[in-house]
Amino acid sequence: MRNFQMRTDLALEVRESISDADSRLRGVRVEEYYHDEEDVRVTKVMIDTKNAAKVMGKPVGIYVTMEAPAMIEPDEDYHREISGCLAQEILDLLPDADMEQSVLVVGLGNREVTADALGPQVVDNLFITRHIVREYGKAAYNCEKMNQVSALEPGVMAKTGMETAEIVKGVVAETSPDVLIVIDALAARSTKRLNRTIQITNTGIQPGSGVGNHRNALTEETLGVPVIAIGIPTVVDAATIVGDALEKLLEEEKDSEGARLMERQKLNFAELNNMYMTGKDIDAVIKRVSYTVSEGINMAIGEVFAE
Repeated sequence: MRNFQMRTDLALEVRESISDADSRLRGVRVEEYYHDEEDVRVTKVMIDTKNAAKVMGKPVGIYVTMEAPAMIEPDEDYHREISGCLAQEILDLLPDADMEQSVLVVGLGNREVTADALGPQVVDNLFITRHIVREYGKAAYNCEKMNQVSALEPGVMAKTGMETAEIVKGVVAETSPDVLIVIDALAARSTKRLNRTIQITNTGIQPGSGVGNHRNALTEETLGVPVIAIGIPTVVDAATIVGDALEKLLEEEKDSEGARLMERQKLNFAELNNMYMTGKDIDAVIKRVSYTVSEGINMAIGEVFAE
């Protein structure tokens, strides 16, 4: 039916698009579990081999997907529960999570484009401690252990004239963090996952890859420190929406002459590949989910050490 490229940043959706019978997927493991109380389904996709990574189009590593259908709802108590689940997943991926560390949080994206403003808005709500700890010590927070948390909002190349990776490399070289946490808006394959899904991975990130804007990658290999990437899909390819609608029509009218004609023609949606859709209430949603993510990060690398 389709001859356009499916664009998604979610490893779970890539895995779903490949048949289980494909022998090339040896080296990919999938674990699923469900938090009843929080109504959060967690799927962990682990890519163990280079061959599997090539098939998946994703680097070797761990990809954790949290699906929370009610995440778009304005329920503060529920969002606090999601933040708690996110904090635990971050701690599971964070190297030496029980040790004091210097953590640099990077909020990617364009603040002036609402669907791409997740990273900057997450940075706005972080608990920043590096400058206080360096100036006054841990006693300033009345605790025995405290991570040094700093943050960076590098903007986009159209405004700075610099690659994001160039800016981050400079800050990493100057401040020497132990680990990076990078936040970015993602692209999804399915509309049902828009603003309802959080992906956490220890493989870093390539900004803009989901919408075809390939920038230099932010990974441990390029930066010299471990990189944990957190993202929420806020846009979906318009061609995907059209393709899904036509496939549903084919299923419902598979015996009709018109449906058979469409199937033979294999409609070309290439002209739609540069169009991306988001929800009409994206302003309120981004504000809400960015706070959810920031609270999860605060709980993982900030509040967890308070005594």
